[in-house]
Order: sequence, then C-alpha cells, then structure tokens
Amino acid sequence: MRNLRPSELKAWLDDAARANPVLLDVREGWEYERCHLEGATLLPMSTLPTRLGELDPLCEMVVICHHGVRSFHVARFLEHNGFANVINLAGGVDAWAREVDRAMPTY
Repeated sequence: MRNLRPSELKAWLDDAARANPVLLDVREGWEYERCHLEGATLLPMSTLPTRLGELDPLCEMVVICHHGVRSFHVARFLEHNGFANVINLAGGVDAWAREVDRAMPTY
C-alpha cells in the first residue's frame, strides 16, 4: 500500500492531465459534516464490510480519515479483498487542514 502526504494528493488533484482518484472518507458522518475533502465519498469504516460491493476494485482510491490510522487499516482491508490501487492519505484530514487548506475546520 502506498501513502501520500496531503501536498502530494493536492498536486494530483490539481493535475488536469491525470484522472482523479476516488476519495473514500471512512470517518463517521458527524466527522464528515465537520470537514471533508471536496468530492470525497463517505463510507464509514464500520459499514465497509457490508458495502464493499459498492466500490470498484480497479479504481485508484485514496482512503481518508482523521489522522491516517483508520484509513491505513481500511486500505489494508481493501487490499486483502482484491483492491490493487489503494492509497492511504498520511495524516488524514488533520494534516490536509494544516498543510493544504488552512481554512478547513479541525477537531
């Protein structure tokens, strides 16, 4: 599994020549409502096993959480279930807010 820092993900999202990855936010709904990356899809970690079929195992996917721990575990789970292009956002939305978007609320 690969890890990306927020600045690396920002550069990817800003690169018009490169297709955007699926942004999979695995936090709880209240966390997502507080702050999230534009275009991210909410799929709480607790619901993942029953909703796995909603995800395309061929897509490049960046998994996001608060600090990068839950997303790391979800990325490993996805890899063990046949997903080959899974990337963890190191530091999560907290690092995104500190390194990329200082206007993003933190918690």
